[in-house]
Amino acid sequence: MISCHTKTLANGLRLKAVRLPHLHSAEIAIYLKVGGRHDPPGKEGLSHFLEHMLFRGTADYPTTLELETAFEALGGSVNAATDADSTCFYTRIHPRHAVDGIDIFASMLLRPTLSGIDIEKRIITEEALEDSNENGEDINTDNLASRLLWPDHPLGMPTVGTLESIAAFTDEDLRGHMNRFYVPANAVITVVGDIEPDAVFSACDRSFGAWQGSLPPDASPAPDDQNRFRTVFVKDLDSQIALQFAFRGFGRHDGRITTTRLIRRILCGGGSSRLLMSLRERLGIAYSVSAGLSAYEETGCFAVDMATAPENLLLAVEEVLRETRRLAVETMDAGELDRVKRGYFFDLEYSRDSTYEIGVRYGWGELMGMLTTIEQDQEESAAVTAEGILATARTLFAPANLNLVAVGPWKAPMKRDVEKLLRKYEKEFSSE
Repeated sequence: MISCHTKTLANGLRLKAVRLPHLHSAEIAIYLKVGGRHDPPGKEGLSHFLEHMLFRGTADYPTTLELETAFEALGGSVNAATDADSTCFYTRIHPRHAVDGIDIFASMLLRPTLSGIDIEKRIITEEALEDSNENGEDINTDNLASRLLWPDHPLGMPTVGTLESIAAFTDEDLRGHMNRFYVPANAVITVVGDIEPDAVFSACDRSFGAWQGSLPPDASPAPDDQNRFRTVFVKDLDSQIALQFAFRGFGRHDGRITTTRLIRRILCGGGSSRLLMSLRERLGIAYSVSAGLSAYEETGCFAVDMATAPENLLLAVEEVLRETRRLAVETMDAGELDRVKRGYFFDLEYSRDSTYEIGVRYGWGELMGMLTTIEQDQEESAAVTAEGILATARTLFAPANLNLVAVGPWKAPMKRDVEKLLRKYEKEFSSE
């Protein structure tokens, strides 16, 4: 049984201590509500860059080596991630040393030196270059789809930034961004595993109690003016064409999110899912197909990703659109829906053994105002009906929500044929 204990410090810092006494490891995670969408204009990638800079040393651990070995001495391996609207610092650690790990994290967040900015610029530049072809064009399908979904908005910019913005970062940029967003009321700390909640809360109070700062302003809302499908085709010297079908989705508080999670599993949730059976098993034109769900405060994205040989491009697009339209116009078989639900229930049960997944559930969930228990997720998904799937798919997969990205060795006739298919999808969808 999961036992979650909650406390809020006087400075507004929220704490979650989740006891999993059957495990032999613990996870410490610090979630902050700051990501790519909070980067100032012309400073794209600043949130991601700042996350990296916190690993370059602190007042207590002046070098990266000293910081890393401090965690390793406690059985840990520190890591971090920045996405569109959050940053997370986390480490697995031995439960006996959770209190010491909290203190090291406090050193990172409260006493960083922010030194070595020029070296870090070179590192992040190399990371950004991984998304470019030989002509300097962006070939990352996620980046390209985001630009189509949210043009001229921070959500449409790459989280890592651009080569120009990375080169222009200054110490003042870093300290200003940190002072604005790295504040206690904008953060949640979770500790998950075989831990004592009172000891965790006392350690957090000692290490983070003096942390101060005002809650930052809300991010600017994303545009919502798309009324037709959009496409972008980018040439790349590869043997395959990478495709992403990015449908404008729902915000994280939309009641259809649970249904959308099941739709993702229907299409790409395992070996028996519709797109895997169609594209791989029946046609043999793709090795793998995946679907991802991104949900922000006011908007979201449902994306299907795959790669296929150029000669299969048209057939691949046709098959994916056939399956999305099928979900939107045909009531699915009750047996298939029950099978998908069972798979989801099992995965929810498996998450009880993962300190990382439980930390995300309670930490990130608290940060974003959508904390739910495993039991609540099970109840909500059990209540989803075939009619609910149909209605949600009808909205989600409408042509006006579709954005298609193709990167690879395509030719002009292929592009024309694909866009002809999209117009056909648009016409057929509207006639139903």
